[in-house]
Amino acid sequence: FTKRFTKASLDEDFTLFERKLKELGIKHKKIRPFTPRHNGKVERSHRKDNERFYATHCFFSFEDFSRQLKRYNYRDYNCFPMRPLGWKSPKDTLHDFIKYGVTYV
Repeated sequence: FTKRFTKASLDEDFTLFERKLKELGIKHKKIRPFTPRHNGKVERSHRKDNERFYATHCFFSFEDFSRQLKRYNYRDYNCFPMRPLGWKSPKDTLHDFIKYGVTYV
């Protein structure tokens, strides 16, 4: 809970994330939480994470889990094409943003 919900919004009341969006001219579109449409997407995401990672790996400690998850996210998740990104991977989208300054090339 921040001050921006209790009074007129001043720049210093915004989070770093919100300030960066404003600086880049990006409008943050917020959605209503707990809508069935979004819950289905979350459930599918959790199922895929289980199929691709949790069910196929063994962990011997929290540090081991953390190391394996970091490697999985870098290798598999960041290189996996996604529909919201125009069937590009997050890695490719970031590369395009850095190279061209836009994500829709």
